[in-house]
Formats: sequence, structure tokens, C-alpha cells
Amino acid sequence: MALNADVSFTWVGHGTWKVRSAKGKEILIDPWVMNNPAAPETLKTVDKCDLMLITHGHFDHIHDALEIARRTKPTIVTNHEIGVWLGSKGIDGEKIVAGNQGGTIEAEGVKVTLVHAEHSCGITEDDGHLVYGGEACGFVIEFENGFTIYFAGDTDVFGDMALIAELSKFDVAFLPIGDFYTMGPERAAKAVQLLGVKTVVPMHFATFPILDGRPSQLQELVGPGIKVLDIKPGDTV
Repeated sequence: MALNADVSFTWVGHGTWKVRSAKGKEILIDPWVMNNPAAPETLKTVDKCDLMLITHGHFDHIHDALEIARRTKPTIVTNHEIGVWLGSKGIDGEKIVAGNQGGTIEAEGVKVTLVHAEHSCGITEDDGHLVYGGEACGFVIEFENGFTIYFAGDTDVFGDMALIAELSKFDVAFLPIGDFYTMGPERAAKAVQLLGVKTVVPMHFATFPILDGRPSQLQELVGPGIKVLDIKPGDTV
């Protein structure tokens, strides 16, 4: 089920992915790992991380970022506000590359463009109070071999997905489909149309009962011309 022979994506569960780049870099997207109820035990240990990408500050995307970053010392690409927050927690500022929407950052040989997402972004501190985490974003990620994906993060459908697709030619879209906190299958089907992709990797579903969107529903809506991967946590594509 390889999307690209040189790049592999392993679904840790929910919105979290472990990626091996074309040149063997270990990448972690939205690190909710040890505390992720959907994650298989075999994926709950992160021994190596060269690059960490964070779309937004909700606990189910950032909860384990500090522990993993302290242990593995990756380069971290995220938005400005989350970058400042990470620095305030003692993460090495030289390792944090904090941009904003529209900016392209090259880190560890991988190009990451921060793009719009339709979502909120508050970081919950240990004492429960919420701090501003900037705006949620998605990523266009171009690997060393030119293979490019759109990683939507948490979002609703929005018309400018068509603009993102026009400005960045990508092969695959990773889209949330769970509903309630993000778009569900019906709205994701519109996103697929706007993006013009032929391959979709669903995420952010089934972790909790309320996230009831399923890949089979999206597949039915987009028809046989689009390939919707039906995956479970631990699968590699």
C-alpha cells in the first residue's frame, strides 16, 4: 500500500504519524504518542526523531511533544506562538523553527510550507488553564525526492484548499474525517474535490466514539476514481 517507495508513513493513531523520509530522516507529526489511546504499544516508544512537525496546540496533537523533544532533540517546525511556548518550557531555541502561514521552512532536507486550517488552537497547561497557541495550520510537505503531500491537520473544508492545491502540486492528501471537531466524510468529500487529489489518507477518526466518520463513507461519497485508504493504527502506507 506504498504511496511512494522511498517515503513511509506509519499511523500512530488519531492525528499522529511517524514518517521516514526519502533519505531516512525520522519525522513525527503531531506527537500524541505515549498517551494516545489509539496507539499500538509497539509505537509508544520514540527512540529517534530528527524532525517534529506540530500543526496546532490541542492536547491530542501536542501532549507528548515536550517529553519526546527533550529525549530525542529534534528540529521542531510549528507556528510562532507554539514555538515561543516550547521555548518557555526549556526546549532549545536553536532547535525550534517557528514560522507562520504561507512560509516555507527547509529543515533536515525536507521542505514544509505552513498553510491555512479552519480550526482553533489553545494549549492546555498542566494546571488546566488555556494559553493562546496562534492559529492552527496544515502542512504541504515536500520530501528530498520531490514527493509531496498535503497534511491538513485538524480542519473543516474551506474554499482555499483549491488555492493550496494550485500553488503546491501534491500527490496525496491526509485529511481528518471524524466529524464533531473536524470535518466529517461529507465535508471531506468536498475537500477532495477542491484539492483534486486521487489518493486520500483519512485520519482523526475512531479514537473516541464521537469521531464516527469512517473511510468507507468517504470512499462511497468520492466514488471509484479516488483511492481512499482504509487504515488502522499501526498500519504503514
